[in-house]
Amino acid sequence: MKKKRVKTEREIDEAVIATADDNAAWEKPLRVRRAKSESVSLPAEMAARAAFFARLHHEPNLEQWIKRIVSERIDIEEAAFAASKRELAT
Repeated sequence: MKKKRVKTEREIDEAVIATADDNAAWEKPLRVRRAKSESVSLPAEMAARAAFFARLHHEPNLEQWIKRIVSERIDIEEAAFAASKRELAT
């Protein structure tokens, strides 16, 4: 059984450049759409409490503070999830 020779980056570049103008050598273009963003509404009392802490922490606006807090919480949750997965694996 013969091993397939791996092309160098230079060889790959040369092959791409050689076929760049040949439309038959290319696949049909892919269309990619951005996923729709989610909106989350907060009860008025919670939004007021969040706004207070955003000001307390000198955030430019409530949205930035909420993004930071949610991002930090997701990091904590992912670390806890990974740790519990490791614990179950052993």
